[in-house]
Amino acid sequence: MAFFAVEDTLIKFVTSSVPIGQILMMFGLGGASIFFLIALYNNEKITLGDMLSLPMYIRVIFEIIGRLFYVLAISLIPLSTATVIIQATPIVVVAGAAIIFGEKVGWRRWTAILLGLFGVVVIIQPATESFSFLSILALIGMIGFAGRDLASRAAPANLSVFILGLHGFIALAFSGLIYSLWDNSGLVMLDIKIISFMFGAVIFGVAAYTCLMKAMRTGEVSAVTPFRYTRLIFGVTLGIIFFNETLNYSTILGTTFIVISGLFILSRNK
Repeated sequence: MAFFAVEDTLIKFVTSSVPIGQILMMFGLGGASIFFLIALYNNEKITLGDMLSLPMYIRVIFEIIGRLFYVLAISLIPLSTATVIIQATPIVVVAGAAIIFGEKVGWRRWTAILLGLFGVVVIIQPATESFSFLSILALIGMIGFAGRDLASRAAPANLSVFILGLHGFIALAFSGLIYSLWDNSGLVMLDIKIISFMFGAVIFGVAAYTCLMKAMRTGEVSAVTPFRYTRLIFGVTLGIIFFNETLNYSTILGTTFIVISGLFILSRNK
């Protein structure tokens, strides 16, 4: 989660001068290259049948949705706000794990899940004048990440974390290409500062992705995912330090609901 927060910060720095599509392509190709080299080093075989299985198709779709809309969100709204909204991902994942995989989630956990989702509503404030449609971008990104995590759980067991990473980052690069063609933004020349930021984002992104996929595939989903709330600490702190962001009362209240919900879910066995 700390690595993801650093990745987000570096990408937000870049969004002010580089088109979103180009960022996604560079980030996707960079991450895919690293995972490809690691897979080669480990002599891992890529089985086409498993790569084309239904869970992998679903995973690609949600990967593209999550990455594209979240990058759009952090480019247009405060990093701290996007980070807070993305913290609802564990709640959606726990609910999905109960529905799709049959993991035991009792009424207390379901109550906590509803409390966490209410926290998201408090942050977004859809019925007030302060509502911003741009915050919906982070919400869609959150749903995409939740779907990706659940699909990763269902992916063929013989596909390693590195193959999943290769698969995911290739999808990300492809989404950047499609977005560039749709947006007609073209490409821009990069200076050494932008290249350094993108290189750092790729390195931290690959490390974060590897840790997350390993955790999602080896631990019980409803036990692992609540630890993602630590991203709040890192993301909000970096937003305040580097972008002079502040949190309003509704964001603080909604965040409190989300965190209480997540910690309660973590504390319950069923």
